[in-house]
Amino acid sequence: MVKFIARKMFYGLLVLAGVVVLVFFLFQGFGDPSRIVMGQTGDSTTQSNIRKELYLINEKGDPVPTFKQFLYYLNDVSPVCLHSQSEIQKKKLRGFFTGGERKFGIKIPYLRKSYQSKREVWTILMQALPGTLMLALAAMIIAVLIGIPLGVLAAVRQNSWLDTSAIFSSIVGISAPSFFMGIIMVYLFGFVLSEWTGLHIAGSWFLIDDEGQRRLTLQNLVLPAVTLGIRPLAIITQLTRSAMLDVLDQDYIRTAYAKGLSRQAVIWKHGLRNALNPVITAVTGWFAELLAGAFFVEYIFGWQGIGKVTVDALEKLDYPVVMGSVLISATFFILINILADILYGVVDPRVRIS
Repeated sequence: MVKFIARKMFYGLLVLAGVVVLVFFLFQGFGDPSRIVMGQTGDSTTQSNIRKELYLINEKGDPVPTFKQFLYYLNDVSPVCLHSQSEIQKKKLRGFFTGGERKFGIKIPYLRKSYQSKREVWTILMQALPGTLMLALAAMIIAVLIGIPLGVLAAVRQNSWLDTSAIFSSIVGISAPSFFMGIIMVYLFGFVLSEWTGLHIAGSWFLIDDEGQRRLTLQNLVLPAVTLGIRPLAIITQLTRSAMLDVLDQDYIRTAYAKGLSRQAVIWKHGLRNALNPVITAVTGWFAELLAGAFFVEYIFGWQGIGKVTVDALEKLDYPVVMGSVLISATFFILINILADILYGVVDPRVRIS
C-alpha cells in the first residue's frame, strides 16, 4: 500500500508539474504586467521597478529570457526552493530555511501578488477556499444522500413507476447544464417564491456584523448547493441502479437469501457494499469536479468562493490570481483521485492493493 501511494503521489507530481508549465506559458505575456499593476499612469522609474519585481528585467535593465522567468516562477510556487535572505524578507515567505547567502527551504508556495489589490494571492485564495469547499461538500452530500437510496430503490423495483421516474429524472439532471439550472433556481426560488422559501437571489456564506467579524450564514448555501448537486445526483443514481442490478443477479445474493437473511440485510449490507465501487469513482471524481467547476454557480449566486474570485480576476486581467486558482484546483483534483484509489481497497477487499 505504501508503494502504491508513493507511486500515485509521483504521478500526481508529474501532472502538477505539467499544469505549472501550461499555466505559466498560457498567461505569461498577455499584455504588459507592469502596466496592469500600476494602471494607466506612472513614470518610467516605477514601471522599471515593477518589471524587476516581476522578473521581466534584471538589475541592469536587460530583458530576462522566458525560460529564466519560468524558473523563477517555479521556484516561487514550489514548496522546495532556493531563496536569498533578502527575497525571503521581501516576499514574506513562510517556512523553514537553512544555509548561507542562498538558503534552501521548505515553504508555503508563494503565488505572488495580485496585480489589482497588491495582496498575496495565497491569502486571497485561502480566504475564498472555505466557501468553495463548503459548497462542493454540501452539493455532494445532497447527491449521495438522495442518489444512492434512489438508485437502490430503482434497482430493487425494476420496471416500476419508481424506476421509470428515477431514470427520467436522471436523464434530465445529466442533460441540464449547471448554469442553466442556476438561473432557473434563482428565478423560481430566490425571486418568485422568495416570500415562502425565505431564500435570496444571491448571498455569500458569511456576513460582516457590526463589530467587523464574519458570521456564518448557511441559509445562502441552499440554492447553490442544490444547483451544483443536481448533475452528480443524477449520475450517482444511474450508477447505483446499474451496479445494483448486476450485483442482485450474483450467486452469493441467492445464497444469502437461502441462509434466511432478511431482504433489507441482503440489499443494503451485501448488495450495496459490493456495488459501491463505481459509485465511489463518481463521488470522488465529481467532488474534484465540483471544486474546480463551481465557477458559474458561484458567480450566479454571488457565492464567495475560488470560482467567483477567479472570474472576477479574469475580468480585471489579474493573472496571478487566475494562475494560483488553477494550481490549487489541480492539486485538490490530484489528491482526491489518490484518495479514491485508496478507498477502493477499503470498500471492496477484492481490489485491495498488496
